[in-house]
Amino acid sequence: MPDTVTSSPPNLTDEDAQLVATLLSIAKSTRAFLALLLAQIDLHPGQDQLLARLTPGESVSVSALAEQLAVRPSTVSKMLDRLIEKDLVLRESNSRDARRTMVMLTAAGEAAKQRVRALWLRLDTELGNSLEDKERAAMLASLQQVDQLLSARLRRLR
Repeated sequence: MPDTVTSSPPNLTDEDAQLVATLLSIAKSTRAFLALLLAQIDLHPGQDQLLARLTPGESVSVSALAEQLAVRPSTVSKMLDRLIEKDLVLRESNSRDARRTMVMLTAAGEAAKQRVRALWLRLDTELGNSLEDKERAAMLASLQQVDQLLSARLRRLR
């Protein structure tokens, strides 16, 4: 009996799934490379994205962060626990609605966010330097289009 998880649908060739396979490979390699860079500044994958979504001087709810990161609020809470231990964020109850938990960057969190942005720029530059400006712009536009398509479909499924 064939394994239904690993077997291909009828009439599907390797070339038919090339886009998905390439996107998965890129995602895996990017995440692994970024994890190595983040370790240099004592952060873990995902924490960079959370810090990047926080604006200095403004608080945001855990549920809004979870939606922006496309993860569950419980996942954000675990990430916040680790960032609070490092004094990068503060977590407090909403003054108008005690059921809502709010998050805010600390001064150390703002500095960490700047280090994250520098790492992202470094990686972006290293990747982009191997392409001509025209090729880079076309690739970025195509990837953004795929991202928008996948995000829209994912929102409909949730």
